[in-house]
Amino acid sequence: MISRRSFLGASAATLATATLLPLTRSASAATPATFRLNLVDKSGSGTACAYVTGKTPDGRLVLLQADGTPYYPASPSAPGTPLPVDCAIPIGAAKEVSVPKMDGARMYVVTDAKLDFFLDPGPNLVHPSFLNPTDPNFAKNWSFSEFTFNDTQLYANISYVDFVALPMGLELTTTGSGTKTVAGLPSGSLDPICAALSAQGTDWAKLVQTSSGGNLRALSPHHRADQFAGYLDGYIDQAWQHYTGTTLTVDSQNPGLGTFTGRVTADGLLSFDNGETFAKPATADVWSCDSGPFAIPAGTSDARKSIIPRLAAALNRTTLLANPDQPTAEDPATFYQNETTNHYARIVHGKLPGNRGYAFPYDDVSPGPDFSGAVFAGDPETLTVTIGSTHG
Repeated sequence: MISRRSFLGASAATLATATLLPLTRSASAATPATFRLNLVDKSGSGTACAYVTGKTPDGRLVLLQADGTPYYPASPSAPGTPLPVDCAIPIGAAKEVSVPKMDGARMYVVTDAKLDFFLDPGPNLVHPSFLNPTDPNFAKNWSFSEFTFNDTQLYANISYVDFVALPMGLELTTTGSGTKTVAGLPSGSLDPICAALSAQGTDWAKLVQTSSGGNLRALSPHHRADQFAGYLDGYIDQAWQHYTGTTLTVDSQNPGLGTFTGRVTADGLLSFDNGETFAKPATADVWSCDSGPFAIPAGTSDARKSIIPRLAAALNRTTLLANPDQPTAEDPATFYQNETTNHYARIVHGKLPGNRGYAFPYDDVSPGPDFSGAVFAGDPETLTVTIGSTHG
């Protein structure tokens, strides 16, 4: 069994998913030494570049150069040192490079520009910022996908956990286990997503970033948690009150752990029969899925790790109050139907083909259908990343 959290590690700060996914073959079967990364530009832009970076199995920072050669930066003497080697991979209509084993990796893409990368002592890579207006990459048209490639499998995903911007799609071909595809947002989705957020109201409209008069990105509310302080309090209060007299059942979806039942006790804690207790979360805890009662410090039990995603998902989708059997009895048609809900996730999923793509960190929690933006296999051959997908 794998999880998006364990596969991607700490390199992507907002990743917190602990939902278990099946392996495509046994862990004893080794993956190949490399996989082919096929980059396809359908953005219609003048130029497009990609950047591939992650950590080697022994923990070294690595970036791929234009010809696919690995580059291992040395630790600089001062923070914010410009990356001394240009690691842009020009795409043209298409470009293929060979990718070695990497953990917690990202594939950045940008159109009509190059990205500026910097190093801090370590060395640690300073990633492009979508939150700091003074970052040289802030106003550029870029996005990223995530992957980890180890001895067990290649795992890659499209994520809107941070923001929506330049559309991307994934297709993974394998040597024997079939082809896996996540289409991603169709071209032209950003403007209607921004329009829908603006129509939702003032706070949601503030999630829209613009540049030169046009829409640049739509941010997740996680990154504007201060302006949503107290937003979900009424719904959370109702749910906590409801479960003082009603039993909540949470299925770990792990045969080794089973199901857990709980109620809100006199001390205000949601207390489960395995001894795990949860204080009432704040809105920011729901948006981030990794703070307050949803934090996962070292030593957290497997049972708690399985309960957290299902509680956080039900609160983001505002189904916890109506459904005491999580996530078994969840009906996707009821997601985000409460007036007060994660409208960012609702709007993004409304544009996603097959409903697939992470709009919050635990978006892979499901009673059955796959809502995640992941492709994975133990026998990977070629991962095709399409920039500016034209489907739809």
